Amino acid sequence: MDSENAIVNRVEASGLITLDLETFYHPGDRVLFDIKNYLYKELMLKEKDFRAFIAENNWAEFRGKNIAFCCSTDAIVPTWAYMLLGIAVEPYANRYVFGDINLLNQTLFYDALQQINAAEFEGKRVIVKGCSNVNIPVQAYLEITHKLLPYAKSIMYGEACSNVPLFKKK
Repeated sequence: MDSENAIVNRVEASGLITLDLETFYHPGDRVLFDIKNYLYKELMLKEKDFRAFIAENNWAEFRGKNIAFCCSTDAIVPTWAYMLLGIAVEPYANRYVFGDINLLNQTLFYDALQQINAAEFEGKRVIVKGCSNVNIPVQAYLEITHKLLPYAKSIMYGEACSNVPLFKKK
């Protein structure tokens, strides 16, 4: 095929950089750990009993997992109880938070996106990919926007063939 009839990948030639947030997804299991089951009548924490639970539980079962600690009842739970849980899972868990699975996902993405050197996008045209095989929290899109704004020449959302322009440096 001569150069006049060669197939040209115009997307590749355009200098667009596609940023796929799915690549920042932590594959570890997400676990919702409801503390209510370890409270007296699911309403209040008895320190002695709770400390015994912490000491006797096999925390190794959380190896590599991501944990969201919560209490689904209107119980009296002191803050230090969650701190004890964190200390117990620290040697095993990948990440833990107080909240729900959605907050856990937001935190995991936030942690991963902090590893990006946004200066590498200086003067670049960036498309933040919109479709994904995993649940990407809206907060992750806001965080990447926050990181890219000082550097990127332009930011778009979607795919190269059909994108939504969001920002263009003047």
